[in-house]
Amino acid sequence: MVSKRKRPSRDDYTLTEQEKIEEGVFEKRTMMRMRKFFTRNTISKLKFIIAKGKEADVYLADHGSSVPEEYVAVKIFRLETSSFEKRTDYIYGDPRFSRIKSGIYGVVSEWCKKEYSNLKIAEAAYVHSPKPYMFSGNILAMEFIGDADGEPSPTLKSAGAGDPASALNSILEDMKKLYQRDLVHGDISEYNILMKDDVPYIIDFGQAVVTDHPKATEFLRRDVSVILSYFRKRYGIEKDAEETFVYLTS
Repeated sequence: MVSKRKRPSRDDYTLTEQEKIEEGVFEKRTMMRMRKFFTRNTISKLKFIIAKGKEADVYLADHGSSVPEEYVAVKIFRLETSSFEKRTDYIYGDPRFSRIKSGIYGVVSEWCKKEYSNLKIAEAAYVHSPKPYMFSGNILAMEFIGDADGEPSPTLKSAGAGDPASALNSILEDMKKLYQRDLVHGDISEYNILMKDDVPYIIDFGQAVVTDHPKATEFLRRDVSVILSYFRKRYGIEKDAEETFVYLTS
């Protein structure tokens, strides 16, 4: 996340990001895809970056007429990144995505489509996660998790949990709901969970796989181990990993 102390004024940042778009700083195909989000009234203005990652940047945007919420989170996957080459196991083993166009653009576009599809599954399962609005190419628009002033919610890692036991139970229940819809997140951690009003919201669903994926069980066991380890080390909450795994898959 961008530090508040380092963040320039909102007006200056908005102007800078708008100038980037107008000057064509974004890759040409990204610019072409971005226009769809305006013409379909999903967003009305792209404002500034609220999160930076190895694979994508997330922008805050003002909503368009087709979205009831005031803000929209716009995730733009980088086309120049090579990190996707290390994550092909999450795509090629997924029976939903058996035909991928060659080249980095094809892989990144498929990853974006995959995250959108996974978020739709999470929404249908009533999991605490961002609602997906639309995707095109390497751009995904989804629900903004944050406050009314456009400040994004902090991660579990940075904010902690006001009620640790309740937060852990909520996360595990959401993991169980996903599994019941034949989906495994595959990268659950304190970094991929946002805390809004003491409620944990799971984010970053690009790597999530269906339970038919050959490594789905391995990924789920790893998710269980990581999240239980965090709550044990930070809050002293003890839960047996194997019992938790059995509960999630029962």
